[in-house]
Amino acid sequence: MVERAAALEMPALALTDHGVMYGAIQFYKACKANGIKPILGCEVYVAPRSRYDKDSKLDRDPYHLTLLAANAEGYLNLMKLSSIGQLEGLYYKPRIDREVLAANSAGLVVLSGCLAGELATKITQGDMEAVRATASDYRDIFGPDRYLLEVQRHGIPEQEKVNEALKQLSKEMGLRLVATNDLHNVHKADADAHDVLLCLQTGSRVNDPDRWRFNSQDFYLKTAAEMAAVFADMPESLRSTLEVADQIDVKIELGRSILPPFQVPEGMTPDSYLRQKVDEGLRWRYGTPNQVQRDRASEELEVITQTGYASYFLIVWDFYNFARQTGVVVGPGRGSAAGSLVSYALGITNLDPIAHGLIFERFLNRDRVSMPDIDCDFSVEGREKVIRYVTEKYGADRVAQIVTFTTMASKAAIRDVGRVLDIPLRDCDWLSKLVPVYQGRSKTLDEAMAEVPEIKESYESGPELRRLLDVAR
Repeated sequence: MVERAAALEMPALALTDHGVMYGAIQFYKACKANGIKPILGCEVYVAPRSRYDKDSKLDRDPYHLTLLAANAEGYLNLMKLSSIGQLEGLYYKPRIDREVLAANSAGLVVLSGCLAGELATKITQGDMEAVRATASDYRDIFGPDRYLLEVQRHGIPEQEKVNEALKQLSKEMGLRLVATNDLHNVHKADADAHDVLLCLQTGSRVNDPDRWRFNSQDFYLKTAAEMAAVFADMPESLRSTLEVADQIDVKIELGRSILPPFQVPEGMTPDSYLRQKVDEGLRWRYGTPNQVQRDRASEELEVITQTGYASYFLIVWDFYNFARQTGVVVGPGRGSAAGSLVSYALGITNLDPIAHGLIFERFLNRDRVSMPDIDCDFSVEGREKVIRYVTEKYGADRVAQIVTFTTMASKAAIRDVGRVLDIPLRDCDWLSKLVPVYQGRSKTLDEAMAEVPEIKESYESGPELRRLLDVAR
């Protein structure tokens, strides 16, 4: 998406995923690398009543609202709102409400939303009194400079009715119109593949007449000329788009580790306390450590001090220590951390790196810019106890569990797409097995087509398998 925007010489681009901000940092980096201003946002779900209300009839369909971070404070508030939506408002979707939005409104620019927004919904219902009341509430929270009326055109008839009402509302209330382009794929030609992806997501088939689908193919990244043509009758809305981009300036400091401080005894620093614990650990491991062991520990501690990771080692030592004291089974060590004598002395790992010829520099060295990764293994029965201990010690706001995204490799893509397109299972299975595997990973479909004649022949044999492979690619 960013590469396409750069090719179109666009000055800025926004990412507003639904209810989440998973892509923000990756997007920020990509924009910076391509000379584009990143606009970090979120299309939040707003509860019709309170975020705590969870009635199946009244609260199943939250409104959409577009939030953009205008500055660093706005970015922090955006993350906070995203978390509140998950932790407090989750009901089918992560939801916030006007109360919590008002409490965390600083630094945010707000657009009224798409057809699923509160204004658009009430316009289509014909309730203009409620439309004015809603717009007035948001204007009171954000002011007329930071609350804009969002107009879109994707070939959907209902949008014209909404746009006409918003134009009138703009004049009545002194609120700016802003043109936006809702995109779910980069190029218009990607709409077919995106449609198949929706089928995969909803467990349906492409030929199912009653399935959920997008009712337009216009959700792609349009050029400036296309946008100018689409909004030729509302040029002021396009000017607002650029004005909003101009007023946004979010800078994120990357590459710096932010760790909670480890509380050490009075009169000591994390470095001196770590050295003390390592000295104790060497005597525990070896009795009387020899010169090789003492020198290795001293060299590692010097690197740890220079890189500023003493607190990190103490944090990990502390919860390993808790685990052992409370009977939680811990693993012997995994990954490059097993090359650290300091980790061995602290009881984080259980293999002697000197005896096994393991190298500390693979784990941490003076030239390494990223934080060292200590893989921790706890028994299934005991891991919750360790997580609870860490959360209570450092605070719930400083402890997070990671999320893993599953992506499709070539073989799975062929099978899944084939199922959605109703292509016989035997054909999908046969094609899938033809994809070469290299070093445990399936090759890409482009590579497979270049290397395996049968796959290329299948692609050229007719429209059905050609579509299967095109969409899978």
